[in-house]
Amino acid sequence: MGRKFVVSDCEGPISANDNAFELAGHFIEDGERFFQIVSQYDDILADEIKRPGYNAGSTLKLILPFLKAYGATNQNMKDFSQENVLLIPGARATLGLLQFIMPTYIVSTSYEPYIRALCDLTNFSFNQCYCTRLDLDSHPLGNADQEKLRQFRLSIVDNPDFENLERIFWEELPEMEIYSLVDEVNPVGGEAKKEAVLDIMEKRSFQASDLMYVGDSITDVQPLNFAKENGGIALSFNGNEFALDNASIAAISDNTVITSVIADLFNRYDLKVVQDFALSFEKDPEKAVQEHPLNPQLASKLVETNTRLEMVTENNREELKEESSKFRKRVRGESIGGLG
Repeated sequence: MGRKFVVSDCEGPISANDNAFELAGHFIEDGERFFQIVSQYDDILADEIKRPGYNAGSTLKLILPFLKAYGATNQNMKDFSQENVLLIPGARATLGLLQFIMPTYIVSTSYEPYIRALCDLTNFSFNQCYCTRLDLDSHPLGNADQEKLRQFRLSIVDNPDFENLERIFWEELPEMEIYSLVDEVNPVGGEAKKEAVLDIMEKRSFQASDLMYVGDSITDVQPLNFAKENGGIALSFNGNEFALDNASIAAISDNTVITSVIADLFNRYDLKVVQDFALSFEKDPEKAVQEHPLNPQLASKLVETNTRLEMVTENNREELKEESSKFRKRVRGESIGGLG
């Protein structure tokens, strides 16, 4: 048994934001609706069609020319991100604890300016993060192409049919100079998140069975499944149906202290102790806290939260999906909570 380590998604398990959705809403006309349409299209390509070479989270590539067409720059994206980080209750303490007790990493599809802002706010090391890097300012956009992109946005909102989006994103946009921005950016989502986990393991000689991965969405499917299949912990924190289809443990909570509890147990003991605690907590949370070797300070905080913890099985998965979906919308808002 080697050194245990934690890898967590950011938006969902740590923060309530969907920074790209919020940026679209801030800069682009009818941007929230536009983002929801492109995000649903992304889900179809990644989960239903499973288009070769297409990663979940590529919404963050596809919307970049439109952000630029509506005035986004490196600086105002950075400013907006710094002003709008919204942490899940307990997240600052959880990150502080995890960094202290075990190697901890954030692997996020989010844009780099947002992850830097979150690291500044929580004193988490940016060097321990993988995220989507971009440079809007290095790609020129003329007036004619700016207007063309605005017309494409209108077409997408007015006619969100799959065929229309296929035409715009894979026939029209590639003919424009600004498409170099799309080509340049590689969102860290889906398979790319798993590759980030593998990179961490290779650099630090970690074992897959010592991995605890925390995720909540379609961009976490591959790393969650990787952790589960290799004897690690695959934790869905307020996850949607995509996360719960691939997680081994489900946490539904208004506070990240449950993540701290599971990580601490895993670090001090093993997977079996975590599983026993989850099974016991499902039946009687108060008794589980009393009878298992929890850190006393974490135990006292956990009993003050609204938390459900269960092992994910074929028998409870659909009910967990329904409950977790409702709860994530309550914690993150209807619009963000409903995204893939």
